Amino acid sequence: MRKYVFIALVLVSLNVLADIPQIQLCFTPGQNCTELIVETIDSAKKSILVQAYSFTSAPIAKALVDAHKRGIDVKVILDKSQRKERYTSATMLKNYHIPVWIDYKPAIAHNKIMIIDGETVITGSFNFTKAAQFRNAENLLVIKDRDIAKRYAENWMRRVKVSEKLD
Repeated sequence: MRKYVFIALVLVSLNVLADIPQIQLCFTPGQNCTELIVETIDSAKKSILVQAYSFTSAPIAKALVDAHKRGIDVKVILDKSQRKERYTSATMLKNYHIPVWIDYKPAIAHNKIMIIDGETVITGSFNFTKAAQFRNAENLLVIKDRDIAKRYAENWMRRVKVSEKLD
């Protein structure tokens, strides 16, 4: 009897542990958060949704373009400041036929997120910029959890509905 109770407790524990999000943390200065983002993008199998305030990181833009070339559905919403910035990845992404929208409604569309395959969320203070990696003190979280990813994707869908497609 004790053996069966023990086995039942182990199985229940494993089920509970399966529901706990897996989280990776990264901090700058000192860690390579850009590399963590690129590796996570490279792991995508179906889709990547992006919201970004500032987006000038060449390695991250290249990873998104490469994902798009692999057949991954990549879509991007950017803050209105990216429409007029001198150095931005918006033009590069658009030139590779990745759909880009500009979120004009709020004063600042200050999100810095990616939702990958509906199960992984990249978020934190880390802008997708060279400065975030090499000059700023930033934080980044990579969260593997379908429920959290679903909530972020729902917010992404709300924002794209009020954004304007970049032509």
